[in-house]
Amino acid sequence: MAPPAQRIGGRDERGDDMLSPAGLWAEWAPALGAAAAQVLASPTQLLAHLAAAAGIALAVAGALSRTMRPLRWLAVGSNLGLVVYGALRPSPITLCLSVALLPVNLYRAIEVTRLARRVGRAGVGAEMASLWLRPHMAARRLPAGQALFARGDGADRLYLLADGVLELDGIGVRIEPGRIFGEIALFSRQHTRTQTVRCVTDCTVLEIHEDTVRQLFFQNPAFAFHLMELLAQRLGSDVERAQGAPRAIAPAPVPAPAPAPAPAPAPAPAQPVTDPAAAPRTAPSRPERP
Repeated sequence: MAPPAQRIGGRDERGDDMLSPAGLWAEWAPALGAAAAQVLASPTQLLAHLAAAAGIALAVAGALSRTMRPLRWLAVGSNLGLVVYGALRPSPITLCLSVALLPVNLYRAIEVTRLARRVGRAGVGAEMASLWLRPHMAARRLPAGQALFARGDGADRLYLLADGVLELDGIGVRIEPGRIFGEIALFSRQHTRTQTVRCVTDCTVLEIHEDTVRQLFFQNPAFAFHLMELLAQRLGSDVERAQGAPRAIAPAPVPAPAPAPAPAPAPAPAQPVTDPAAAPRTAPSRPERP
């Protein structure tokens, strides 16, 4: 085997061939071959390096993931692979780092998975929100013709119509039993009612305070989804009503009448021309004698 090349003044004594890719491969190939032979000769080292390769591949896949749940589970797999490598190699630094990160990634992965399942169940159970919401509400009886609230009133309650028929004054929209309403004012900045609701028949209305609504909104995803659906439906109906309303057509402007022409000035009367020579001469009057 040829002795290793010696570098003199920053250059190899055998020339610049060692700096080329072929030269670098010729220099490193024996060392890589020896390391591979050592790994293949020991099943423990072979398992350790396979676990390290799997851990690195999972870490790269997690870095390329766009969503949180696969990222966390891929990080857990990467930590497990590196733990096996650090224990069998042995590599104390790799082992300690992977053992420290494994419970953190595992906890976050379980948390994200539970949250995703809750959101999935919430989308299915949003339609049943009005049923389990009733135990948190208080009943209120209203006779026909009475207004539940008027436009501009302060809003601090959410309502559910249990029995009867309600109507929105001015637009003629009716609220049927089982419908939750009054949610827009609770989440608006003005905190005031946007419409007047009046009883068409005798009604039973269930009401819940704003504080309880906010607690349920943050604690129960099904209720939050149901409120978002109601807000989206109300927005869509408002847009449709605005598009279907007849537009007022402004009358065509009437052109202003042209100003009447000014009357021509009347001709001045002819002035008689007096000729002093042509004027008759009168004899001077003589004074009377006394």
